[in-house]
Amino acid sequence: MTDQGLHLRRLILAAMFAAIATVLGPLSIPLPLGPRVFPLQHTVNAIAGVLLGPWYAAGAALVTAILRYNLHSGTIFAFPGSPFGALVVGYAYRWLRSDFAALAEPLGTGPIGATLAALVFQPLIGSHHTIWWFQVAFLSSSIPGAVLGFVVLRALRPALGSARVDARA
Repeated sequence: MTDQGLHLRRLILAAMFAAIATVLGPLSIPLPLGPRVFPLQHTVNAIAGVLLGPWYAAGAALVTAILRYNLHSGTIFAFPGSPFGALVVGYAYRWLRSDFAALAEPLGTGPIGATLAALVFQPLIGSHHTIWWFQVAFLSSSIPGAVLGFVVLRALRPALGSARVDARA
């Protein structure tokens, strides 16, 4: 397959992952202090990171955040959280070459995404303790989502084989 064909295939799959995550967007769990957590978004990020690689998965997560925000099924906090989780999974898969890379999704969503969200939104909220609030909120969504993504990948692995959209990614 040519490079152009691989690129087109990965773009189509990234769009499909964004569509799946957007459709699953309304399925959320409300937390006591107000935010809603979306573990299925992180499930899709984990799967896309393993199958598509870091940049296509992060692009799919960003498109999902834009769609969910505009359709009022998600919050603005998805912008700093989701793409970094997918990016970390993609790079973890490059290093590990194992479905266990899906479990790295909270590393991107929590320490990177939640910290960025706290830095951006802390002046608006006016609290010095917001970083911990964001860490708890983001990780309470990301950890179960990553575990579910790993389970789905393991269940799909017999059908997928060891194939990935592009082994060079």
